[in-house]
Amino acid sequence: MTTDTAVSTPDIAGDSLAREAWRRLKQNKAATTSLVLLALVALSCIAGPWLTPWAMDEVDWNAFLTAPSLADGHYAGTDANGRDLLTRVLHGGQVSLSVALVATLVSLVIGVLYGAVAGYLGGRADTLMMRFVDIMYSLPFMFLVILLMVVFGRNILLIYAAIGAVEWLDMSRIVRGQVLALKRREFVEAAQALGVRSHTIVTRHLIPNAIGPVIVYVTLTVPKVILLESFLSFLGLGVQEPLTSWGVLISEGKDMMETAPWMLLVPSAFLATTLLCLNFLGDGLRDALDPKTR
Repeated sequence: MTTDTAVSTPDIAGDSLAREAWRRLKQNKAATTSLVLLALVALSCIAGPWLTPWAMDEVDWNAFLTAPSLADGHYAGTDANGRDLLTRVLHGGQVSLSVALVATLVSLVIGVLYGAVAGYLGGRADTLMMRFVDIMYSLPFMFLVILLMVVFGRNILLIYAAIGAVEWLDMSRIVRGQVLALKRREFVEAAQALGVRSHTIVTRHLIPNAIGPVIVYVTLTVPKVILLESFLSFLGLGVQEPLTSWGVLISEGKDMMETAPWMLLVPSAFLATTLLCLNFLGDGLRDALDPKTR
């Protein structure tokens, strides 16, 4: 008589890194709440202006500097020109968020490629490339961005390029450090032994395996870029009419802080909420992607 015994073995395959990181991120209440709030802010800025009863530059001749009210449809009040503040804040959010995303993408592409190449080549090439980074660090980048704005004009595309071009340095150092640690691993040596080309090793093996810290740093770069754009707009060097941004609105609101505090509080609330959520999300991603805490 034979008996079949079923031996249950645990699933040793496990989940993918992305699925495991997502599961760990969902356990972080602050990060998940921040992710939901960020999605709400982004959706409000994208769809909100078309849902409000007022256009961005529409003037209500019966409402100049009126406080927030549900009766007249100005839910966040109006500015000194009789324009609906909520509509302008949502339009300004489109500009601020787009500048942050595009400039971060520019710095991401430059920094990741530059750092990966420097780390993989090593030796004299790495030394020369990182000395160039050190020289760039010594330049006053805020002054450089302001100079570009003054010389070439306050063009939104120039703002994208200027901010992105000065934010890639930290990214390159992070990626270089990751690549230096990865390029001696067995899978890289196996690819080299098989004759895989260097650019394929960098793009297909090294960069994907260094993506964890990059994702975390991106969530920290976005609020940094938003603050930089807001600072430039606050100084009058940001976007120009008819466009607006949170920095422009905060700059306008500071002059009316005593007589019309809603002009300062409403855009500041959107900006502060976005920055805090991005920082909490960055902390959550750092913990979720950290291999030491698995």
